[in-house]
Formats: sequence, structure tokens, C-alpha cells
Amino acid sequence: MTAPARHLISISDLTDDDLRQLVTRGVEFAEQDRPAGSALAGRVVGVYFKRTSTRTRTAFSSGTLRLGGELLTYQPGDLQLNTGETLEDTGDVLSRMIDVLVARTAEPSADLRALAAQGRMPVINAMSTEEHPTQALTDLTTMQRHFGQVDGLRVLYLGEGNNTASALALALSRYPGTELHLRTPAGYGLLPDYLARAVEQGARHGSLVTEHHDLDQLPRDVDVIYTTRWQTTGTDKPDANWRDRFDPFQVRAELWERSPKAVFMHDLPAHRGEEVTAEVLDGPASIAFWQAGHKLTSAMAVLEWCAGGQA
Repeated sequence: MTAPARHLISISDLTDDDLRQLVTRGVEFAEQDRPAGSALAGRVVGVYFKRTSTRTRTAFSSGTLRLGGELLTYQPGDLQLNTGETLEDTGDVLSRMIDVLVARTAEPSADLRALAAQGRMPVINAMSTEEHPTQALTDLTTMQRHFGQVDGLRVLYLGEGNNTASALALALSRYPGTELHLRTPAGYGLLPDYLARAVEQGARHGSLVTEHHDLDQLPRDVDVIYTTRWQTTGTDKPDANWRDRFDPFQVRAELWERSPKAVFMHDLPAHRGEEVTAEVLDGPASIAFWQAGHKLTSAMAVLEWCAGGQA
């Protein structure tokens, strides 16, 4: 009897053990000079991106090849979805021809659930409007490798409560002793459901997730200061004057007066002078580009996990 497909559409699809296993495996791949494996030998991975991508698309494409798989790429206009075929039908057909689908729809996660309804072909969320789960795995892999552990880390996140922040909240809150302090402009916080789930998970795991819409009483001595670009891929701001709300949340060097040992993380791409100053992004505390390299090793861990484990 064939085991059901392992999908990764949300961090919530992972058990605690799955989450830790994926982070650990991402670190193991990162510590290889040329990360490689054979988990995808004889398998075909489809990569479908409706929106632009540098890191995620390259990571999953390169990761597929490094794990011995074959790659099939679809441009935004290639599939019959554009002529009205349903997501369910598209997923059913693809599942009979390829082994894994990596998809960035920039639409609600429900679209990916529809593609995954066939139950045979694993579907990996390469970013939906609500959540960017593979980015969270990259982030935790980076933290694990830099600090030697994730448990107990304190993170200050400034900026929009976007899909990266949502995934980070769902992932970090499952590590005991962690703290995630979200500072988001009013009207641009985490989706209420995601925030509530992260807070509830934190209560169960002995961690803390808080969100405030001002910069009063910022925590001291955090381990990580994190931001993302203010204009998330595929989204628009409803408020024409949104920059006025965001400007106070720019990551500037002054933040290190309160947390002198903190490292700076960013999911990239970055816009110097907007969400972060060039002084910070290109400065000695920044590990943002090193973090980006873990996109590949995290993607390899996810592909291997979806394929059924290590070969």
C-alpha cells in the first residue's frame, strides 16, 4: 500500500519532530562542501512559479539536481489553469506524470490544498499570500547553524506581518524558551488566525510570541533582529500613505545599542534605505546573505522529506 503524500503547505503540516528533523537535515547539508544525495534519483520535480523568485526557485531547482532528480519547469502561462481547468484537475493530472510539485502561486494557501487533493504527488508551498513555510525552515536552519541551537533564542522582528513573519511565528513558537517580539505598523500585523495559533503554540511549548504596533519598550539583548522588504511579492498596500506608517520600523544601527551582540537577518531581496539601512545590511552584524545560502540546503531537506526520507 502506497503511503500518503507528504505535503508542505504550512508549517502546521509538520509535527514537532518533523520540524526539528528538517532543520537538522538542512544544517547537515549546509556543512557539506557540495551538498548532494540520491533521494530523488529516478524522480521528476515540477517547479511552477506564477511570481518572480531568485532564491526559492533557484534553491529548489538546484536542490532537485543535487539530489539526483530531474527538473520540469512551468512558466506562469504554461498550464491550462489559464483556460479554466480547475486546480483539482490540474493536480490530478500532474500527479500521474511527475513526483513532486513546488509551487508559488502568490494566492491563498487554499489553492495549494486544491492541487494537493489528489494525495499522490507531494505539493510544496514556495510562498502563498498567507505563509512562506520554506523561508521559516531556512531561518531556523540559519539560527541553528549560527547559534548551535534554536531553543531559547530571542528574536525581534520589525516591519510588515507578512507571509514570512507568519511562518516564522508558527515555527519559532514550537521551540521551548524562544521569544518572538513582533513590531508591526498598525493595520499591517500578522493575520489574526496566525497570531492566535502562534501564541497558543507558545503557551504549550514554553515560548513567547507578542505583537505590538509601536516601538515603545523594545526588548534588550535579543539574539536576532529580523526584517523583510516592505512590498511583499505580489501584494499591494491599500493605504496610499503606507510609507509614513512603515518609516519608524526601519532597521537602523541604533537598535544595536540595546542588543550589541545581535545578528541581522533578512529574507531578501532587500531595499537599502527602506526597510533597512545599507549600514546594517552590509555591516558586520549582518548574516543575511549567509542566510540566503541556507535556502538551498533547506530546500534539499524538504525535497528529501517529501520524497519519503533519506535515501
